[in-house]
Amino acid sequence: MSELPFPLSGSTLILGPSQVGKTRLTAAALDAWVADHGADGVVVLEFAPELERDGELLGGRLDRFTTVPEEAWHGVLDAHAPRAEGKTDEERVALARDNAARASEIIDAAPAPRAVFVNDATIPLQHESVQPERLTAYCDRAGCAVLNAFDSDELGTDDPVSRRERSALATLEAWADRTITLE
Repeated sequence: MSELPFPLSGSTLILGPSQVGKTRLTAAALDAWVADHGADGVVVLEFAPELERDGELLGGRLDRFTTVPEEAWHGVLDAHAPRAEGKTDEERVALARDNAARASEIIDAAPAPRAVFVNDATIPLQHESVQPERLTAYCDRAGCAVLNAFDSDELGTDDPVSRRERSALATLEAWADRTITLE
């Protein structure tokens, strides 16, 4: 495996539009951590929806690129893609609210981490019922946190879900020790 473009310590946020390798890079970081430190204390928070658009899979889970070790704690959200599935702003907000509520249960159930890997970190933050600080406070408990998030205007900018996601993304960027932008 090639060397990662960031250290496996502190907090790393990987950003970019769809299909640029955010999930693949997060999976590579998970593999590198496990190779060096083992899977004990590894927490994987899987928030990515799996959605096909124009014959192409958008988003997708880490297990498309790696096997999450059985010893790791793996919290998986069967996520909605609010902007793609909702037909009105009200429907999109309701889907985002449902994601947030179910993701909160996953975060609450997660054990104390040594390392955290979060796929599609802004999905539970697309509704105001979950503040970004809830996720960052959990990640701060680990010596290594690698999160990825969608960062593009391709799904919209002027709807409630997109505005909330942009705000949450700004909070995550301010929190992270480093940001890797893929294009």
